[in-house]
Amino acid sequence: MCGIVGLFLKDPKLEPQLGAMLTDMLITMTDRGPDSAGIAIYSSAGKGLGKITVQSADPGTDFKDLDGDLKEAIGAPVAMLIKSTHAVLDVPLAQLEAARSALLHLRPGIKIMSSGENIEIFKEVGLPKDVAARFDVASMGGTHGIGHTRMATESAVTTMGAHPFSTGSDQCLVHNGSLSNHNGVRRELKRLGMTFETENDTEVGAAFISHKLQTGETLGAALEATLTDLDGFFTFVVGTRNGFGVVRDPIACKPAVMAETDQYVAFGSEYRALVNLPGIEQAHVWEPEPATVYFWER
Repeated sequence: MCGIVGLFLKDPKLEPQLGAMLTDMLITMTDRGPDSAGIAIYSSAGKGLGKITVQSADPGTDFKDLDGDLKEAIGAPVAMLIKSTHAVLDVPLAQLEAARSALLHLRPGIKIMSSGENIEIFKEVGLPKDVAARFDVASMGGTHGIGHTRMATESAVTTMGAHPFSTGSDQCLVHNGSLSNHNGVRRELKRLGMTFETENDTEVGAAFISHKLQTGETLGAALEATLTDLDGFFTFVVGTRNGFGVVRDPIACKPAVMAETDQYVAFGSEYRALVNLPGIEQAHVWEPEPATVYFWER
């Protein structure tokens, strides 16, 4: 049992409040997942810039002079914002992949949480309220975001086991459920060149969608493919640079509710995650249908 939340803003006036709204939604889902929590926020780094979010178990050592060392390695300006065990590095977009590669050599102990033009991911072990406060998520603005509260059932409670999982540029996924064929799918994706950091089944779902997107599929088509190629019980909420998608397996035993107004589209594992959103009383509220893809893109 886990809790999922998501918010895709249509009204730019709400963008400064994105982090605050997602934090409230995430904390409401605490009893569905008190082991760990994570959140992905989409916001622009600035024209011509990309972002890499990294995590360290020893930030005092790993983040010391990291921006300067990375600048020297890629020969381009680097800005760094440290948030507890995470740091967000702004680098020229053209140097994004070079920066990712250099980071693994400069600081072998760090983990890359996400990279892309817009995405930042923060996740750690602990209660959702503590994780959100640790990274001051409530102060963050953006266009859309997704979050997850985890109750571990099949793998260890670790930072890397927390959701969201990001396996492609500006793409991430959160999941409630269990995939029964993840080992076979992981083997096939490895053969196709995908890499994995954990044994978590959710990372397989994320990588499956990433691979589809990398081969030219639309977000809608990638989500449709999960219904034929992935077995088990699942509710997926996916974020991309411009989009937000939801799909449930054909049995749809995992709870889910959605709401849409002229200002936003929202997702929660339960309706109580949505009750404090502006204008929720007038929203179109529904339970997403089994084996049905929902997605919104700018």
